[in-house]
Amino acid sequence: MTSQPFVADPARPVKMALYGVQHSHAAGKARAMAEHPQVELVGVCEPDPAVRARAQDNPAYAGLTWLDDPAAFLDDPQVVAVCVEGLEGKCVETARQAVAAGKHIWFDKPAGDWAIFQEMVATAKQRRLHLQMGYMLRYNAAFRQIDAWLRQGLLGDLYAVRGHMSTSSRADTRGHTYYPGGIAFQLAPHMIDQIVWLFGARPATVTSFLRNDATPGVPEHVDNTLVVLEFGRGMAMVDIANLEAAPAARRFEVFGTGGSAIVLEPFEPGGTIRLCLAAAGGGLPAGAQTVGVEPTSRVQAYGHELVAFVATLQGRQAPDRPLDHELTVEETLHRAVGTIDGAPATGAGGRR
Repeated sequence: MTSQPFVADPARPVKMALYGVQHSHAAGKARAMAEHPQVELVGVCEPDPAVRARAQDNPAYAGLTWLDDPAAFLDDPQVVAVCVEGLEGKCVETARQAVAAGKHIWFDKPAGDWAIFQEMVATAKQRRLHLQMGYMLRYNAAFRQIDAWLRQGLLGDLYAVRGHMSTSSRADTRGHTYYPGGIAFQLAPHMIDQIVWLFGARPATVTSFLRNDATPGVPEHVDNTLVVLEFGRGMAMVDIANLEAAPAARRFEVFGTGGSAIVLEPFEPGGTIRLCLAAAGGGLPAGAQTVGVEPTSRVQAYGHELVAFVATLQGRQAPDRPLDHELTVEETLHRAVGTIDGAPATGAGGRR
């Protein structure tokens, strides 16, 4: 992408629409758009009448205009961007409609269908459209600080990353997931996004262990997972389960030859980092220490995402992640859950 503005007149508000409200992040994204001073949210469209009826009682959508037909914004040249918040992992067709209509998209994870996503990215590149995936941890101050330390050379050469981002849903619903790869498909991409960015490369190999350890009556369900990503020099481990007692002890650990940095739980809001340096640097002493950063709540992160999205559309900054990064993250996820090059047997690991 070039640094030229995506929007002809950056002085005017960016007109956006919200397409779908079934994603768990949808309400937060609606609030972010309604509160952004340079965004005009023209309306919300939810194709499922029952979902729409429930959502209209949510205070997050109070005062917003509900649109019956997506053509109201897809065919309107003044609406330059669409926030896509359909059913998680299942709304890639909705996103494709928006890109085909020439709209920039703020698209919540995971993309879903790999072939369609590749087609969308190709179209976005060709038409100079901005596609930003909704990985909110990109805008978490603790994660950004670790990235900065790594870029400064403070941590030395990166050789390992560990990401733990488990959750728990009711036992009677664990067997009803529609995700390939189960809980890994839902939550692992948050960690994969960070890992691919830190290593700056596509994983050479992806090894997955996708197990069913709590729902024996539904053998296809995956509730306990481990994904190992190997790079040229280094590797990363992501473990995700749908079994952990709340509140989950989520952690993110980065290890380099010059030091380590760990976002201590809970990493949302993530106000505390355990830093250990082999040598003093960057104004920090050698040895183990606790570094505080500004906590970033989930709602704040959504706002930061939107600030970056709008700034890119107005030509005030380059995209925080290039389209090739978005492609690599999605491809890595599909490699991990087996929807590329065949699915591994439940409970088995295998290289792809």
